[in-house]
Amino acid sequence: MTAYALAHLRRAPIHADVLEYLERIDATLTPFGGRFIVHGGTVDVMEGTWPGDVVIIEFPDLPTARSWYHSSNYQEIKPLRTRHLAGEAILVDGVEPNHSSAQMAAELSQRR
Repeated sequence: MTAYALAHLRRAPIHADVLEYLERIDATLTPFGGRFIVHGGTVDVMEGTWPGDVVIIEFPDLPTARSWYHSSNYQEIKPLRTRHLAGEAILVDGVEPNHSSAQMAAELSQRR
């Protein structure tokens, strides 16, 4: 099942380390089949507040996403980002192509 790395990064002045991180991250993704789905695009806030940018990277599955995150190549460049950009990062499973929220509600209702 497809999995995603998501980051919510607070905006900060661009730093040379962040630019280096951006220049090097693609090479860390390639061996793991990772690709950017969203990378700092326009955020149109519909509810609440959203101070920052969104990054979403797609991977073939959750174990592969974990392997990328813990890889020596990614760990080497991660401080270039974390020293200068505050935010959260998570890995999460996607859903199957036939996912139905109505079916999910029915299953949850049976557990009550």
